[in-house]
Amino acid sequence: MVSTVLKKMIVYYGDDVKRINHALKVYGFASCIARQDKLSEEEILIVDIASILHDIGIKEAERKHNSSNGKYQEIEGPPVARELLADIDVKDEILERICYLIGNHHSYQKIDGLDFQILVEADFLVNVFDDELSKQSVESVKEKYFKTETGRKLLESMYL
Repeated sequence: MVSTVLKKMIVYYGDDVKRINHALKVYGFASCIARQDKLSEEEILIVDIASILHDIGIKEAERKHNSSNGKYQEIEGPPVARELLADIDVKDEILERICYLIGNHHSYQKIDGLDFQILVEADFLVNVFDDELSKQSVESVKEKYFKTETGRKLLESMYL
């Protein structure tokens, strides 16, 4: 199932290799953290699919709002995710959780579970590099947003 979602994401983004690579990197980190932190198979599936599709609303955000701002990605992402997942046999409660994560992944005050926490940490692990954050900023991000042992260790080993 996850490989099908990966393929759908890649086809959806087309020649936008930067966004494909971002999604693949976030998925890699999220998948690692989820497995290291011993989530259930269902939780791992949620993390895997949500991390692959977390920014999937960006094209619609740019088309409709002329902006890639996180709030617009959150608005536009769930409908696109539902469309991409429509022909995949995903249980309703799993689909709802995936869409909730996609629709809130820039709203850190809404973190309400380990799956959400892992998605946020994985996205930060990629964005710290992409945005060339200073060591001081990385320390601040670590203290504010990193809660899992695995996520903290990865952040520290890579950037601190």
